Amino acid sequence: MTHLGLSLPFSRVCEREADYMGLIYMARACYNPEEAVALWQRMGEALPKDAEFLSTHPASESRVHAIEGWMPEAMREREKHCMRVG
Repeated sequence: MTHLGLSLPFSRVCEREADYMGLIYMARACYNPEEAVALWQRMGEALPKDAEFLSTHPASESRVHAIEGWMPEAMREREKHCMRVG
């Protein structure tokens, strides 16, 4: 029960933080952060639908929702760090 109640939620928090930092680094490297949404939508279609509370990772739908919430910040970071050509 300790694993289910303490370890798994903490692992999901760490995964969510990694998703956030990856999105920001992606934007600063001039990649289109909107592609992260498309990636996790494809992953959601390809991966089995397990109960999130039993997993060490957030569900793909949860990741998409979180990434969409972070998208304005990621786009500002991209704008700040990347020159537009043309």
